[in-house]
Amino acid sequence: MSARPSPTVRPATVADLDAALGALSADQLAATVATLAGDAFTGRRVGTPGNIAARAWLAGRLSDLGAAVATEAFPVRAVPDIYTAPTARWDDGTTTADLSFGRDVAPHLASADLPTPRRGPLGVAGAGDPAGRWLLVPAGMSLFDAYGHAEGAAGLLLPRHVDAHGWQFTMLAGPNPGPVPVLTLSSEIHDAVSKAAWVGAACFAADAPIRRVDVTATNLYGRLRQPGPGQPDVLLTAHFDGVGDHPGLRQPGAADNGSGVAVVVEAARILSATLPDGAGLSVALLDAEEVGALGSAHHATRLAETGAAPLVINVDGAGHLRQAAAVEAGGPAHGLLALLDQAGRHTGVPLVAGPVASDNRRYASAGFTALGIGAGMAGYHSPAVPGREPPGAALRCSVLPRFCPADHESRSLSLVWREVISRTTSGLCWHHYCRHSPFGVGSGAIIGCDFQR
Repeated sequence: MSARPSPTVRPATVADLDAALGALSADQLAATVATLAGDAFTGRRVGTPGNIAARAWLAGRLSDLGAAVATEAFPVRAVPDIYTAPTARWDDGTTTADLSFGRDVAPHLASADLPTPRRGPLGVAGAGDPAGRWLLVPAGMSLFDAYGHAEGAAGLLLPRHVDAHGWQFTMLAGPNPGPVPVLTLSSEIHDAVSKAAWVGAACFAADAPIRRVDVTATNLYGRLRQPGPGQPDVLLTAHFDGVGDHPGLRQPGAADNGSGVAVVVEAARILSATLPDGAGLSVALLDAEEVGALGSAHHATRLAETGAAPLVINVDGAGHLRQAAAVEAGGPAHGLLALLDQAGRHTGVPLVAGPVASDNRRYASAGFTALGIGAGMAGYHSPAVPGREPPGAALRCSVLPRFCPADHESRSLSLVWREVISRTTSGLCWHHYCRHSPFGVGSGAIIGCDFQR
């Protein structure tokens, strides 16, 4: 009995692609982002109840799409946790000013835990006796050098820029705790306090309630289609964790990365019903990206151990297209880049070669073909702006206008995703593009070639 031939994937036509693109639902994208950014999920920091609840909700979404759902847990050590709202005030002998957490002042990731306020005179690092003083670190002095001037100091005060809305954005990946409390002051406040410190009569009082906690992270996987022998297997990825809420500060994580998750889930919904037989499709919604892309590192290791060879497309930030979406390629991605270029041209979305510092790098470093796509994130890692929340249907793809200024922008990256995956899995002369695509990594733009009609 002769062996059954491997399934042949029929090339897609432009009409096929346009029909699939027309199935995209802006309302569904908006609903996914709004839910992930809601109060119930508390910013989705790894290891928190909000993160666990978000993963359970997403598992239900994948299950509703017909995916075979699985999870994989792994440990994460020393996640920063601001466990109560910090307090800080300073005075120059005549006036006293309280500082606002998140805008004026925040604990630095290198800070030692200081659970109760400590008061002391102000000084300047490198000038005079540091004992008992809160030391202003001059702009241009590194934290390492400041430690050298901080023996016996009450703590260090570093300058930090704020975003367009006046917030100090939150980071979870960074240095380990050092020997003294460290706070960051907005540049404006730092300048004012520094002037008072040089006069010599000013005092500062603050706490730094930041600790490190060991948690369990969990990736979420969904297999929608098994690949046929020798056929492409596409893996759509996005991280679902965020930096999390702080006490008294909501940080919804709509742009980073509720928007990316929405794109992946919507693309999976359409692709699962429209891809030709033989093409494989799976989804990985990754945890612990904000603490060093640990979820993708874990997953890439597991894939390599099984001998899998997926084509990875990762999205991080899909809600605020400015001039163009950035594309970063890793691994043997030459052919996939050519297909992505075609998708951008067909949908009218400008694409440029640029850094996408996200989970795609972990897959690429493991040797997989991997693309990272990002369209920008207004309001990066910062709280919602009071009074700016629009009605749910007003902007389609976000809960805050600064995350998504217009419908066509929020949909555009989804269009690119849908089309490039269709092309990848539709037999569009993959090996031809690998040999002949004119894409140049150093060109600053994605240059494409004609596509099959």
